[in-house]
Amino acid sequence: MLSKKTKYGLKALVFIAKSNCKGPIQIKTIAEHENISVKFLESILLTLRKNGFLGSKKGKGGGYYLIKRPVEIRMVDVIRVLEGPIAMLPCVSLNFYEKCEDCPDESICSISKLMTQVRDCTLKVLRDNTLDDLAKK
Repeated sequence: MLSKKTKYGLKALVFIAKSNCKGPIQIKTIAEHENISVKFLESILLTLRKNGFLGSKKGKGGGYYLIKRPVEIRMVDVIRVLEGPIAMLPCVSLNFYEKCEDCPDESICSISKLMTQVRDCTLKVLRDNTLDDLAKK
């Protein structure tokens, strides 16, 4: 299940991508339109800025803006930044692998094999969709 942080981060990115504004968009505007707490949204947008998705401008006329074109922002990258591992089990994670303590042999674990399939299908969907795709839907 997606956390509220990730859901709100995606909603904010889609709002910015759909915006017809030529300049930065204020946090208050996004928060009001998407019904998100300003304080919570500030934290999310800061994370997205620190990870290269957004730029920001301070002062009058300030706010947040995309620093890449929406078509260049893959959902897999956004989800990993906001949510963490894609895999449902640490033993099948590509970027956050950890051996399961209760599993004597991963190579014969049927749960691991199933969760590898789930991971691979999820990764394909997230890799194949961009912010541009979400903004057009």
